[in-house]
Amino acid sequence: MVKSLSILGLAACLGMALVSGSQMGALWAQTVVMDEETGGTSSQEPALSEEDTGGLVGGPVDVGSAAPAVSPLPTARPVPGGAAAEPLPLETLPADPLALPGTQTDPGKGPVTNLPLPRYVTLKTGEGNARRGPGLSNRIDWVFTRAGMPLRVTAEYENWRRVEDTEGLGGWVHYSLLSGVRSVLIQAEMAEFRAAPDSEAEVVLRAERNVIGRILECNPDWCRLSVEGEKGWVSKAALWGVDPGEVIE
Repeated sequence: MVKSLSILGLAACLGMALVSGSQMGALWAQTVVMDEETGGTSSQEPALSEEDTGGLVGGPVDVGSAAPAVSPLPTARPVPGGAAAEPLPLETLPADPLALPGTQTDPGKGPVTNLPLPRYVTLKTGEGNARRGPGLSNRIDWVFTRAGMPLRVTAEYENWRRVEDTEGLGGWVHYSLLSGVRSVLIQAEMAEFRAAPDSEAEVVLRAERNVIGRILECNPDWCRLSVEGEKGWVSKAALWGVDPGEVIE
């Protein structure tokens, strides 16, 4: 007997949500969270929900002898009136006072952290404002609303990181809203989770496009993922949030 995961609702959606003017004010509350890269603390825009690195809200359903399946998640939407322009490029910003000596000449390293660029991180909280530029005075174009979703860091400036999702949407996010915990997004229409990193291994789970999986480990071609407690190996060709050849232990 095997089990399947079924959707119980849309509350645990991946992506971004519309935010009204009155709601936006509530998002300015200050909180303290752990830093993405250093483990330090800082005051920043709010975290309105706990981190959830699983893929879905669901429960077991008897499906006989079929492999279990995981349903997809809803898509993303911008803030009303937002996303009309690209995030501000680094060339238009003043010199970064937090930049490490020598790092600004290496496009493959972040000038603030000296970590690789681009690189993947995850959204730490259930609310993350993506702004037109690196600062609270810049307008919010998007609000990420799915804790644990993968994001790609493409630039750094002071305490801000320019990030994008699988569709290239995003903006500047405060670094303390990001986590080094790794996850991926299923990109294949139906990804097969296998018992071993081998295309001939038994299929133990199936997941549809846009399901989030937490990375447990990766070899150059496969990643072992966890989705709602179910685990299995998935070919990197079916994933977004990890590079070809990247090894994660």
